[in-house]
Amino acid sequence: MKKSLLLFGLTLIVFSCAAVRVNYDYEKRTDFNTYKSYNFYTDMNTGMSELDTKRLLEVLEAGMQAKGMYVSDSPDFLINIKSSTFQEGGRNNVGVGLGGGGGHVGGGISIGIPVGQATINREIVFEFVDENKTGLFWQARSESAYQPNAKPEAREAQFKAVVTKVLAGYPPASKK
Repeated sequence: MKKSLLLFGLTLIVFSCAAVRVNYDYEKRTDFNTYKSYNFYTDMNTGMSELDTKRLLEVLEAGMQAKGMYVSDSPDFLINIKSSTFQEGGRNNVGVGLGGGGGHVGGGISIGIPVGQATINREIVFEFVDENKTGLFWQARSESAYQPNAKPEAREAQFKAVVTKVLAGYPPASKK
């Protein structure tokens, strides 16, 4: 029992501390102070399972609420979320080479051996859209490690890490 609790705790730590990379883009003429209420597109296809979508939306709603924003039936903007997974090849290789030659003749053999396993990453794109004014006005692209067989608690911890990093860039810092 203690071993399984320890393993579970370590899994949560690994997932919550996994590197999350985020790139932001936004319409520079947008007045972000005018946006207080939001809702989600009704026909949103996140590319995730229904349970993962539910987890992500709950975490995102909590993050938006912490920023003073609220869900509304007549929102200032809509949120669209898309995701995809991809496999990244191992970055570590061991090379073995053999060469020889003399005079003007040369030759060689080289073999690259991958070390370690390929990793699976998930990209989640968050789009904030004002359908009445400017259309898409803010976007965040997150990328992080993805474990398809992770426990629900670990998945939720990963979504919290992603949303925290994504919302750290909203609204964009104003340039003075």
